Amino acid sequence: MTIATPLTTPDLSGDSTAPAARRRIQELPDELVSQIAAGEVVERPASVVRELLDNALDAGARQITVRLTAGGVRAIVVEDDGAGIARADLTLALKRHATSKIANLAELESVATMGFRGEALAAIASVSEMSLSTRTAAEPHAWRLQARSGEIAPAARALGTTVEVQELFFSTPARRKFLKTEATELSHALETVRRHALARPDVGFAVWHDGRLVAQWRAVAALPGLDTAAQRWADVLGADFFAASRELRAERGPLALWGRVGQPEAARARADCQYLFVNGRYVRDRLLSHAVRSAYEDQLHGSRQPAYALFITIAPELVDVNVHPTKIEVRFRDGRALHGALRSAVEQALAPSRVTAEAAAAGAARVEGAAAPPGLAGAGPARQAWAPALPPSWQPSLALADAGPAAAVHERPAPWAAPQGAWRTPQGSGGLAAWAGLRPETAAAAEPAAWPLGRAIAQIAGVYVLAENAQGLVVVDMHAAHERIVYEKLKRDAAHSDALPAQPLLIPHSFAATASEIATAEAESAALRTLGLDVGVLSATTLVVRSRPASLPDADLAELTRSVLAELQEAGASRVVQRARDEILATMACHGAVRANRRLNLDEMNALLREMEATARADTCNHGRPTWRQVTMKELDALFLRGR
Repeated sequence: MTIATPLTTPDLSGDSTAPAARRRIQELPDELVSQIAAGEVVERPASVVRELLDNALDAGARQITVRLTAGGVRAIVVEDDGAGIARADLTLALKRHATSKIANLAELESVATMGFRGEALAAIASVSEMSLSTRTAAEPHAWRLQARSGEIAPAARALGTTVEVQELFFSTPARRKFLKTEATELSHALETVRRHALARPDVGFAVWHDGRLVAQWRAVAALPGLDTAAQRWADVLGADFFAASRELRAERGPLALWGRVGQPEAARARADCQYLFVNGRYVRDRLLSHAVRSAYEDQLHGSRQPAYALFITIAPELVDVNVHPTKIEVRFRDGRALHGALRSAVEQALAPSRVTAEAAAAGAARVEGAAAPPGLAGAGPARQAWAPALPPSWQPSLALADAGPAAAVHERPAPWAAPQGAWRTPQGSGGLAAWAGLRPETAAAAEPAAWPLGRAIAQIAGVYVLAENAQGLVVVDMHAAHERIVYEKLKRDAAHSDALPAQPLLIPHSFAATASEIATAEAESAALRTLGLDVGVLSATTLVVRSRPASLPDADLAELTRSVLAELQEAGASRVVQRARDEILATMACHGAVRANRRLNLDEMNALLREMEATARADTCNHGRPTWRQVTMKELDALFLRGR
């Protein structure tokens, strides 16, 4: 390897203004060009594993074995049972921009294979000692190609291909110094295999490190009643993730979405369990990540990160995968429509509260009369989810915008609603039932044993409601729960009209205000009216409220108006209107919800529980705090050492 001379030479005369010697334009050697390209394609051993796995899958492999030495720095061996490479094509296989995946621009714009650039093998060979052994069905034996010398010789191998990569970055030692420890590089390589395993449940994967099997995922056979994708997700991501997540399946014209979304209470401190796939390819895309995150925005506490594994199938003509050499970035023709469809689908999956979803799943299991496979409750019907069938009306030429937004989440009364008059709130109590707009006909069940959140039995310190259900004890944070109920009701009212229903005040309410609050009230008077607040300026230091939201008859008007004015002042004109409205509605719900130390009678407590069961996203409040917890009989028995 030759060392290039510097473009300039030191000026020993001390004259810093002397012109630098310039070279003439010249063509770079092929080896240097390949090494430059390798800097984009091959960052670490995991990059080599990714490229070789892509090639193996494109070759139709059903079993892939990865063998690593020293985290992949010393050696990477990838074996597959795919179609192999013909003897006549071996020499071309290591040339830059030589590929069997595409042949013209039209095929590039609709590429459906994992690889297509024809750079990977050439880039890897330029920074390592690489050899390739392969055999096709038409060959009597395998052939082995040494990348450095170009020598081809007979070899012994079954159908498929083996790629051996030795001493990565030996020819570019500066790049090798940037690699991390063996354990770190191994973890990155394992993560790469894990991503491919998630997308292809029909393929078996095994990873060996220094002669020891460190991970293995067997191919999941399609069996009656078994969702192969669900089984693979449970194997790869673990039973804990599967138990704390929900299934998502939706189809919108040329778009198909499916996967698992973690429940808000299972959110993590780091974004280390977020998987997005487009047409079977793992991608990092800010548009898609933002769509998913925005669906969780009023259900996560603080900076917690959701966990999910989502798969998107879209017409290849509507997505550009030729954005980055690593193919980990994509660009969509209609990103805004895709953003809206993905967000709506995730919101729909998260809308049913945990207790509602569990009750529905239990009811479905009883109706079907058959239990789901272990660890796959609620996995859905049998289907090759890694390659879903699109609707019959799907046409590749359709623009994504034509598909329309995902269907809105329609909230329905709980399936366990009791006949009208099953119970009554005392006349004139004016308590929680009046604030939340509770309906007696949807607040109780025909049989108390069927109430998912149970029957209220007591209140602790004016903060928590205790209830007994079939599993044991339920503890409810009454303010957080009622806050979610009020918030969802306000959102429903806002969605069906340009302005929230307002209730004129017989006697207007006035209060002292700062100059900033008065200025905001004058500038945002129209926005305030859409929120049900008619606020006027009474004097230089006083505001007057002439109407309030009909959903908050008992709210402190002065405190509520000040909070809304602060939100409006902070939001400004640059905020998205819907998000600003939701934030303001959340503030209004917080001030309109039942406060701590408010004593509730049993009827009011039961009204709260029944309304929680019929409210979407009732597991968390608007700020992401949990609203209820279940303490099972087994946990209670353990506290008192019963049965020991």
